[in-house]
Amino acid sequence: MKIVFSQDHKFQDGKSELIDGQIQPPVEKPARAEQILSAVTEARIGEVLAPAPVDRALLQTVHTPAYLDFLETAWDEWVAAHGDWDALPLDWPARTFTHRVPEAIDGKMGYYSFDAGTPITSGTWRAVTASASVAATGATLVADGERAVFSLCRPPGHHAAADVYGGYCFINNAAVAVEALRARGFSRPAIIDVDYHHGNGTQAIFYGRGDVFFASIHADPRQEFPYFLGYADETGDGAGEGANANFPLRWGTGWKSGYEEALEAALDRIAAYGPDVLVVSLGADTYHEDPISQFTLDTDDFPRIGEHLKRAGLPTLFVMEGGYAIDALGRNVANVLSGFEGA
Repeated sequence: MKIVFSQDHKFQDGKSELIDGQIQPPVEKPARAEQILSAVTEARIGEVLAPAPVDRALLQTVHTPAYLDFLETAWDEWVAAHGDWDALPLDWPARTFTHRVPEAIDGKMGYYSFDAGTPITSGTWRAVTASASVAATGATLVADGERAVFSLCRPPGHHAAADVYGGYCFINNAAVAVEALRARGFSRPAIIDVDYHHGNGTQAIFYGRGDVFFASIHADPRQEFPYFLGYADETGDGAGEGANANFPLRWGTGWKSGYEEALEAALDRIAAYGPDVLVVSLGADTYHEDPISQFTLDTDDFPRIGEHLKRAGLPTLFVMEGGYAIDALGRNVANVLSGFEGA
């Protein structure tokens, strides 16, 4: 299995986020990617390759031009208004407000974001475009005939919608990969999101489309971030009706207490759709020691995830999402990939 990785991920290195009512150092940090790279190298998963630069036209198949312009210029506007420290939004256009893009950077940040835990820094644009390039290059490798590829993306992407960032995500890497695969002739891609948190951005991007199937196994939004999307009755809209499947699970879920059953059900739905390629939004924050998660999977459960995914029998692209128990993160990710390779 080839691995795609960019050292430019290090340019997203925020100093603060608002979490649990406090300004704290972010849990999404460069050490995550370095730990994963070390573990997959030690496990001899495969050759590590650098990505080709991503084409902005590809990004615009997923995100609006105005949103991409905002991401590219937000840091300079923030520094001009406030100074050289992390940019975090102040307020958001809630239900009683109009949805117009303000001129002031504080207003723009509120308009384009949905949380205060995702800092924009001097290196954000460089890091997020590098992360998207990792996903796009992985898609190219799959299209060229690789059976499976691991795109070690950082920052993650599945919370980013067409014109909204949050949840540590700015560009939706999985969606970029899907569009890259479609451009190379795959007509029925499927995405399975196994991150602890619902892939709200990915769902929103494809919700009205029937040419991409999206399945997500995640913590119940009645209990967990992002709270406002990810319910089981969200099945798609218009042409996308029936092409969206959510499997929300309660806090405390473990492999034998609901997770395996949900994974099998999600893969059954994907099989019924009849896809020609599979994109896996791979989060390892289902681990029982993850600091911002409430599932109870153990290290021995992660190879089983890989084994189940392999049984789908599809060309497969793994796109890295979340996972914040740094000491165990790399081992858990390597276990998914090893389980897939050995199944």
